Amino acid sequence: MSYAALVARLQKGGPVLLDGPMGSELVRRGIRWRKHGLLTDQQTVEQLHREYLAAGAHILRTNTFQLNPRVYRNVFRNARHMQHIGAPGLQDLAQRLARAAVELARRARAEAGLEHRVAIAGVLGPLEHCYRPDLSPPPATARAEHAEMARVLAEAGVDFLLLESMNTLGEAVAAVEAARATGLPVWASFVPGPEGELLSGEPLVEAARAVTQAGASAVLINCGPPELLTDCLRRLVRSVEVPVGAFALIGRFSPPSWKFEFHPQFIETETWPPDRYAEEAAIWRAIGATIVGGCCGTGPAHTAALARRLHIEVQPA
Repeated sequence: MSYAALVARLQKGGPVLLDGPMGSELVRRGIRWRKHGLLTDQQTVEQLHREYLAAGAHILRTNTFQLNPRVYRNVFRNARHMQHIGAPGLQDLAQRLARAAVELARRARAEAGLEHRVAIAGVLGPLEHCYRPDLSPPPATARAEHAEMARVLAEAGVDFLLLESMNTLGEAVAAVEAARATGLPVWASFVPGPEGELLSGEPLVEAARAVTQAGASAVLINCGPPELLTDCLRRLVRSVEVPVGAFALIGRFSPPSWKFEFHPQFIETETWPPDRYAEEAAIWRAIGATIVGGCCGTGPAHTAALARRLHIEVQPA
């Protein structure tokens, strides 16, 4: 019923309000990125979901961005090495964390009494660092690894799957195919490079058409500055027949890295306060976007500003 409500809004032309980021906002609140806060800080993760619901979001994203077994395997020489010196349970830790993430989103939605009006998106990110398309594995490998996590999220009870910040055409199509095998609807979102194409340099329009042919029900652009996404949307809305949308980052990414043991921090976010961000999103709507939300550096205040500017009624329990 929750995804059906989403489809009904899209069929009417939207707007559909996506929530904001989990990782960068949790870090801003002092939560370490290690294990996504899903072992030590579940209360804070669930509270953030509740705040996005209170701000008017129609969609909650699971706190599973870039959560997959590969990120743990990558710090060892091979599986035998991991078994030899690795902590117990690393082999299936990603799957267990993903189930916990879905449970927290579902619990926040249930406590708000919004089971029939808010959809939960199971998030699948790139298998490697989202800003490093050169590390993307071959499509056959990507398909198998995405299929594993897609099944976990589907079995845990998400309403649809969202491929977030995909950075190459090959992995995006493979991930759509793997996600579609669960029987759930699939949305695909791309991270652009500064020239407005995929971060890999491949044409954005070509990638958008390829994922819709593979079965994606919506195409979005995210994890780029707001004005860049505006330019990308002008091309997307003319190129595909499925709903399109955007959720931008604000500020500047401050490494060391986007890994479990480091902090995915975004600085100088004050240059895009909530009302300014919402004004840019109003341009997205005018262009033809039906799905809007926030990416890295934004938070519940930006989601609330979007709801006000786009005249989205906050949903009572």
